[in-house]
Amino acid sequence: MAMISEFLEKPAMGGMTFELTVLVLPIWVAVLVGILVGWAWKPNWVNLSLEGESQKSVMAVKRQCLTCVRWISDVIIGRANSSSFCDSTGNFSSSAPEVEKSSSLNVDDLKHLHNLVEKKDNGPSWIPMMNKSTNNMSYQAWRRDPETGPPQYYSRTVYEDVTPEILRDFFWDDEFRLTWDDMLANSELLEKCATTGSMVVRWVRKFPFFCSDREYIIGRRIWNSDGTYYCVTKGVPNSTVPRRDKPRRVDLYYSSWSIRAVESERDGRMTASEVLLFHHEDMGIPWEIAKLGIRQGMWGAVRKIDPALRAYQKHRATAAPLSSSALMAQINTKVDVSTLETSDETNGSLDQDLEQQVLTMEKRGGIPKMAVIVGAVAVALTLDRGLLTKAVVFGVARRFAGRL
Repeated sequence: MAMISEFLEKPAMGGMTFELTVLVLPIWVAVLVGILVGWAWKPNWVNLSLEGESQKSVMAVKRQCLTCVRWISDVIIGRANSSSFCDSTGNFSSSAPEVEKSSSLNVDDLKHLHNLVEKKDNGPSWIPMMNKSTNNMSYQAWRRDPETGPPQYYSRTVYEDVTPEILRDFFWDDEFRLTWDDMLANSELLEKCATTGSMVVRWVRKFPFFCSDREYIIGRRIWNSDGTYYCVTKGVPNSTVPRRDKPRRVDLYYSSWSIRAVESERDGRMTASEVLLFHHEDMGIPWEIAKLGIRQGMWGAVRKIDPALRAYQKHRATAAPLSSSALMAQINTKVDVSTLETSDETNGSLDQDLEQQVLTMEKRGGIPKMAVIVGAVAVALTLDRGLLTKAVVFGVARRFAGRL
């Protein structure tokens, strides 16, 4: 440890590096290889405070492998760069204002919707609201009231004689929606990405006469997992549209759904499609009043969708040109949702596995003290040059060396 203390006080880092290289050349080469591999995952513990440094730093080192696993998982499932929005040519742009950087939907949004679909979001229980049907569709709805935030709604609709792809395009097609959705007054495309299919749109929706109209800035993206479509739409920030008194901006908005083929309730063939919708928003209306209005108007609004869907089927059968939003609906990110479940299980068990491996190595005496000390010095040379970083690195080294 005297050598380490001398290193901290000695200003000539180049000379110290040369001396260490001459003394421990084989170990130095091994450490350099490890640094090159691990540099892409800069440890979180380099920014920790001195208070509790040893306990936090040791656990951060153990979690380094977990960071690597998560990074690989994100690559596999096509995670978008969450700090940029893709421009119309498909190239990511970093010149957007800082406030707009969260407008790009990513794998976290997919995970959230997938957890809702699989009933794994750890939210309150759903309360049944409605069970209705017609000749062409069946509809069930539930509601729940979280501790904070507006009421949340969940519905399951099965449409007969329609493919998931037609339903996907139908709900995305804003130009056609203007012909059947009485509440939609205006729709405007603000941003799009031809690579991921991500969009940012502006909606203005009509409200009853005693309320002003509402404005929504909505981010949208679709993932495709083996024929099941996960369609995410939610409110996002966007500085290109100034906030005004009227129409009133709705910031908290979430309306996402999954679509898949299911057996027909008529003959059991796979000719029907199921839509699982999850919706909540803060419209600026007292929640109890909003719940009453939704309960009274829900079935009337849902019944209008089926004839509009049949009209859309006929429209598509004419081979008419697709609208721009319908074309964007066909650009999906292909994923395997089983990787989401695997990554969640891995996150929960990897810490225990790493702890067991460390304990096993300690019992076997598999970590030479000199290797730990020299490795710590090499990391300190490679990372930030501040005294705080060195103190944390050497705290980890002392912790490990003292336990061997």
